[in-house]
Amino acid sequence: MTTSPELPMNDGRSIPQLGLGVYKIPDDAASDAVQTALEAGYRHIDTAALYENERGVGEGLARAGLPREDVFVTTKVWNDRQGFDETLRAFDESLRLLATEYVNLYLIHWPAPSQDLYVDTWRALETLQAEGRARSIGVSNFHPHHLDRLLNETDVVPVINQVELHPWLQQMHVRRYDQDHGILTEAWSPLARGRVVGDGTLDRIAGKHGKTPAQVVLRWHVELGNVVIPKSVTPSRIRENIDVFDFSLDTDDLEQITALEVNVRTGENPDDVG
Repeated sequence: MTTSPELPMNDGRSIPQLGLGVYKIPDDAASDAVQTALEAGYRHIDTAALYENERGVGEGLARAGLPREDVFVTTKVWNDRQGFDETLRAFDESLRLLATEYVNLYLIHWPAPSQDLYVDTWRALETLQAEGRARSIGVSNFHPHHLDRLLNETDVVPVINQVELHPWLQQMHVRRYDQDHGILTEAWSPLARGRVVGDGTLDRIAGKHGKTPAQVVLRWHVELGNVVIPKSVTPSRIRENIDVFDFSLDTDDLEQITALEVNVRTGENPDDVG
């Protein structure tokens, strides 16, 4: 069974570097995927209120039968629940659906700048952390200028910034900002929603290492120091995605992947989501 290394966060806790993402997986399928992942060695599950599968994630956790302290669980507050009091209510709902007394990481899903509520939302997350119900707190889809405002107006530095990140959108500016401020960068859509399939550069690197193109890209994330959360409901793919800790990319491999950058998103620009 393969397990993931852990990365230290700025609050003294740590996070498994590779986890299972469950975006757009229905409740019943999420339960099966989570159980499969935990049996394959994953110890990090990433969900969100938006995904409408927190109940399924909780069922998968229960079915796997691991001690709660052995599994790192992330969820997120959605844009329509931002604001101090509303975020606290949304968090209570997430805990109820997950059937857990705490989450390891609670994130603001998007800054939603047009609402101008993410600072008040962050203060709610600070409260939840002080209560111990959200062990660590962070953000998702935050540009540096959104983070600047949090750092200037609140007390707690986010432990993580989860952003779209893959070889065609490498987010070098965001990664540099995060590193300079002690914030881990976490990659969603790490495989660019299937774009890795059929790419000649990745095919060549994969052949060289006896791995798949997806495994090469996940290994690239690992070597960059990103936290990474590939999604799958297919048991064989779930197991394949964590099998990336037995090889390394060389300088030539890394240079070829860096050259794939074209600054193209599969999702939306955070300044436009509200």
